[in-house]
Amino acid sequence: MPQVPQAFDVAAVRAWCSLALEALGRDRAEIDAINVYPVADGDTGTNLYLTVESAQQAVEAVFAGLQAGPEPAAPSLAEVVRAMAHGALIGARGNSGTILAQLLRGMAQVLADGGGRDADHAGVDAGALRLALSRAAASAREAVAHPVEGTVLTVATAAAEAASGVDGDCGAVVRAAYEGACAALDATPDQLAVLSRAGVVDAGGRGLVAVLGALREAVSGQATPVRARADGHHARVDAADAATDEPPLGSGALGSGALECAEEPDGAGPAFEVIYLLEADDVAVARLRARLDALGDSLVVVGGDGLWNVHVHVDDAGAAVEAGVEAGRPYRIRITHFGLGDAHAARSSAPPRERAQRAVVAVVPGDGLAGLYAEGGATTVPDRPGEPPASGELVEAIRRAHAREVVLLPNDAELRHTAAAAAEQARSEGVRVALIPTRSAVQGIAALAVHEPDRSFDEDVVAMTSAAGATRYAELAVAERQSWTMAGICQAGDVLGLIDGDVAVIGTEVPATARTVLDRMLSAGGELVTLVLGDEVPDEVADGLEQHVRETYLAVDTVVYRGGRQSAPMLIGVE
Repeated sequence: MPQVPQAFDVAAVRAWCSLALEALGRDRAEIDAINVYPVADGDTGTNLYLTVESAQQAVEAVFAGLQAGPEPAAPSLAEVVRAMAHGALIGARGNSGTILAQLLRGMAQVLADGGGRDADHAGVDAGALRLALSRAAASAREAVAHPVEGTVLTVATAAAEAASGVDGDCGAVVRAAYEGACAALDATPDQLAVLSRAGVVDAGGRGLVAVLGALREAVSGQATPVRARADGHHARVDAADAATDEPPLGSGALGSGALECAEEPDGAGPAFEVIYLLEADDVAVARLRARLDALGDSLVVVGGDGLWNVHVHVDDAGAAVEAGVEAGRPYRIRITHFGLGDAHAARSSAPPRERAQRAVVAVVPGDGLAGLYAEGGATTVPDRPGEPPASGELVEAIRRAHAREVVLLPNDAELRHTAAAAAEQARSEGVRVALIPTRSAVQGIAALAVHEPDRSFDEDVVAMTSAAGATRYAELAVAERQSWTMAGICQAGDVLGLIDGDVAVIGTEVPATARTVLDRMLSAGGELVTLVLGDEVPDEVADGLEQHVRETYLAVDTVVYRGGRQSAPMLIGVE
């Protein structure tokens, strides 16, 4: 049996992260299956797993970085817990993962300073650990716009209150916290009607119990077995507890201080889940909270010190992203379309929700396009400058789309192999996937415009493929160095016009180069020009190009979109 630490130290944090990831990996499918609140999208276990995976990777990176140096050294407790919290923040997924990230951040705020003493080597004592659990529960509630009882917040509060009521070492504290969480989890169906109707405990709370069970094991060295409740629910409990007639510690943790259960809406809920990281100051984030709260529900904003993770459910995904742009710099934007009927399923009595018949998954190169695609019903995957998505991200997006049939739009020639690998993986999981080899986001826009989920899958794919294939695409780029191109020699700083992937125009300014590119593309005919502008391109450029097309090509229309932060200053499509 591992040595039981009398203090919570670096080794315990490292072990906790690994054990929590192992526990969530084991329990992920079970947690996904009972996910009915706030939306029955069947991904709470997966979201919690990915959040903890990011935290664990950040912790391991701290150890790897120090041990790779000229003088290998052990990290301090402050370094490790801050890395854990930061990793969870940047990797948080979904409503539950975002709340878990704030719980870990709240704990880190206390543990990093050792509860008031230098704890780099000795670790923190039981008093600091009790304070850390209390700070975690309080900060998580503060991050949620409208806290609801019977959720992970209730379980976290019960764990903290149970821990605060015991004396002893760190082992006693984490055992009490775990037992209090188990008792609170079992009570969640009595607090939230949607859980009672479905006959399940809260999925987020179930995940937190797994994380606290891992904390218990990391500190005490005692494994946490599974016991099935008589009514079919499951909670992690100590086998010894099952043999006693005494109620678990913390069973009265909810007390008179509990919030009233919020009324559950009986109409259709928001259509999109929007998540992004945001660089902004506290004042801007306060305004953002108020604006997003008016736009939708399930609002959770976590973080601090200039970096935030924003999660909200809305009908207008574009407005949620625009609110982030006004507040600061949003990035790693993920927009998920819940699909028709999802909000109703979230409040029905039959978890998990039915799969949609068909969905579109698209890779998009900018914040603005993410909103545009989401409004068209697509689940989006960000293609950040210098950070193309991996096949695993595409597979995850296909899973989030939760459909029997999926049309995949890679929107980048360089992603064709990545997209093909993702499609094969999804097919092995029983999803019918059609990969349309779109080479640019403007081709994806054309394909999405003709998408009709009510017709047969094959007919829809043929129509979308035809629309994409009939769209010539171009982009402007800035040369980084002198080089040979098909249009001649370019110098560093030149504006390059690439048509269908090849350099066709070399210019010195964006407006003039764009006009030349448009003239060459429209010389072969066209009915519609699509312009997607990056952040650095002013509106006056688009106005000038629109006027040029209107005056030179009388039968051609022009539409302009703001792409946000993207690698190319401008994308051009001609249909």
